[in-house]
Amino acid sequence: MTGRLNERCGIVTGAGSGIGAATARRLRQDGARVLTADMRGEVDLLLDVTARDAGKTLTEATMARFGRLDFVVPCAGVSAFCPLAGHSDDYFEQVMAVNVTAVFRLIRDAAPHLCASPAGRIVTIGSVASAFGDAGLVAYGTSKHAVLGMTRALAGELGPHGVTANCVMPGAIDTPMTAPAFAAMPEYRTHWERKAALGRLGRPEDIADVIAFLLSDDARFVTGQEWMVDGGAMTRM
Repeated sequence: MTGRLNERCGIVTGAGSGIGAATARRLRQDGARVLTADMRGEVDLLLDVTARDAGKTLTEATMARFGRLDFVVPCAGVSAFCPLAGHSDDYFEQVMAVNVTAVFRLIRDAAPHLCASPAGRIVTIGSVASAFGDAGLVAYGTSKHAVLGMTRALAGELGPHGVTANCVMPGAIDTPMTAPAFAAMPEYRTHWERKAALGRLGRPEDIADVIAFLLSDDARFVTGQEWMVDGGAMTRM
């Protein structure tokens, strides 16, 4: 697949581990030039995506390094089980800050450059929780529903400028973010393994491959869509 992305340039946040790291690797294999960002890990830029000027910082750094900006993939996110009674204002606001507000700011600040690109692309990260609700996921589920709604609105507004916007919705993926929950509740891991029609948890690479497709010319007429990548789990809900 080398060269599939024709040295297109863009941003991947949350690239220190998990889906973000796998996405950055895959995009580079396909010929893209990627500015990676996270709060930790081996990335180009260490920053907190919730900082008010993070979107501007990322956009300016990309333009300074590459001279163009063709895509954004905001993978940074937080997730944790928390009963409603434990949802303090601070907890809810933090989840929304990372999963929604930071995504909005990055896309808003990158939009002028994406609109100037011959192939502007936005791929957001939703979740199967973008499509259903579950106990203990009020803040997380709310945030991922918001991301899906944001993506659809972006597709409508930026489409006339040639920019596509799609939302990838992972199922249960084995990443450093989900590892604590799976370790603390082995039955939860087994639940999702059994629920998936393919009989396993997802891997970060399973998501990265779909993102690479959506950034490519093969997906040039695809926008405003939700891409469920869950091993068939939602067929068994």
